[in-house]
Amino acid sequence: MMASIGDFDPLNTRVPATKIEVTVSLVVLYLQAVGTKEWREFGRTEVIDNTRNPDFVRKFVLDFFFEEKQNLRFDVYNVDSRSCNISKHDFLGQTFCTLGEIIGSTGGRLERTLSGIPGKKCGVIILSAEELSNCRDIATMQLCANKLDKKDFFGKSDPFLVFYRSNEDGTFTICHKTEVIKNTLNPVWQPFTIPVRALCNGDYDRTVKVDVYDWDRDGSHDFIGEFTTSYRELSRGQNQFNVYEVLNPKKKSKKKKYINSGTVSTPTSPTSACNPSQPTSLHYMSPYQMNAYAMALKAVGEIIQDYDSDKLFPAYGFGAKMPPDSKISHAFPLSGDSENPNCVGIEGVLEAYFQSLRTVQLYGPTNFAPVINKVANCAAEITDGSQYFVLLMITDGVISDMVQTKEAVVNAASLPMSIIIVGVGPAEFDAMEELDGDEVRVSSRGRLAERDIVQFVPFRDYIDRSGNQVLSMARLAKDVLAEIPDQLLSFMKSRSIEPRPAISSSPLPGLHRHI
Repeated sequence: MMASIGDFDPLNTRVPATKIEVTVSLVVLYLQAVGTKEWREFGRTEVIDNTRNPDFVRKFVLDFFFEEKQNLRFDVYNVDSRSCNISKHDFLGQTFCTLGEIIGSTGGRLERTLSGIPGKKCGVIILSAEELSNCRDIATMQLCANKLDKKDFFGKSDPFLVFYRSNEDGTFTICHKTEVIKNTLNPVWQPFTIPVRALCNGDYDRTVKVDVYDWDRDGSHDFIGEFTTSYRELSRGQNQFNVYEVLNPKKKSKKKKYINSGTVSTPTSPTSACNPSQPTSLHYMSPYQMNAYAMALKAVGEIIQDYDSDKLFPAYGFGAKMPPDSKISHAFPLSGDSENPNCVGIEGVLEAYFQSLRTVQLYGPTNFAPVINKVANCAAEITDGSQYFVLLMITDGVISDMVQTKEAVVNAASLPMSIIIVGVGPAEFDAMEELDGDEVRVSSRGRLAERDIVQFVPFRDYIDRSGNQVLSMARLAKDVLAEIPDQLLSFMKSRSIEPRPAISSSPLPGLHRHI
């Protein structure tokens, strides 16, 4: 709720200084005590390097009193050293005004010429103010990017993000900068916290603009692209629909085949991914829509279950502390019954999955090999062609036992078995790509896999942008299941197993799947 101007709510004062002949700049705000001529330092902006037109992130939050004259002084300096003593730096100019002047200006924006050095033009400073809402929420978020444009001739880009809050007059105010991540097109920035009122002034649906830049030492940072969102969207956290395309308008207007300059999204993190009760978790059980794990399970399972004769599916989870002693397991039955891991139909698997989220504590490390080996042991017992096993693994991309997993895949390649891996969330899936033998056959200890049995796809590539889950699931299922018939035939041919004569009253050979 917005307070009236006469209330004692603080105001957010933005101080972007422009047209200053300076390479390393800083602004200091002084307040004059009522009834005296004494100036007291109130605060300083951050130091901005290598630009004559700095746009400062740090804000000054002041209490506004309509009935008082609140004198302000802004001094601008060129920073020459790390000293906190302001006299050690070069004075570049100053301006005086009242808080009321800023608030009373059109749009709450006041432009003043800097003075203080005789005979020299000192530049201009722009001051803007906006009344803060009563919102006291603090937002914590983390972002990552994928496949950003390469801007550096030698090496990759050095990306960073700049967040802007939209103003009522259509302009934007800078409110946060991330750190620079060197030499990568797939950066993961550190988590940061920001007051919600600084990001959107308490209006959850107000536009938030984010620019992506490639950092350059001389300050001439290269623009990669931009996207817009809102705090309401950002607060969804890890969500398959919360991936933003980074667009460069100039490139888009020049190149007909231009798609984007990369994507930005929320990465998987142990603290959020492991708590299904939090909306930021990929396992979040929303009352309104299925999470990505459930969507992948349902999409693939509902098609492949038609080829299973008994509709009983052994289903396992990997990476959790089990009750009652919190022992870590890397292959626990979702049913909770170690003697009978079967679930009845895909709906039974989904029910067991949701129930297990309520009873176990998701925990690292994430080991793939135990589950692969468990299914491989079952497949090794039936190699006459009467059954073929399909293992569906749904993962956020983390894998802790790559060496053991490669060996498990190589061993399984000689068995009647295929492995489907669906990556959910926005993380990098380099390890999963390596297991998919389309380009280079998986090997372990000098042994090549007898055949390609792994199919990997990232679910985000199949998400319908309009939010149509049915369409997203159909796209996913079509792609991940496309290789299964050929993989089944390759095993049968390698063992010279001929098709059985058709018997009208008998079901198809059992095609078992595990999760």
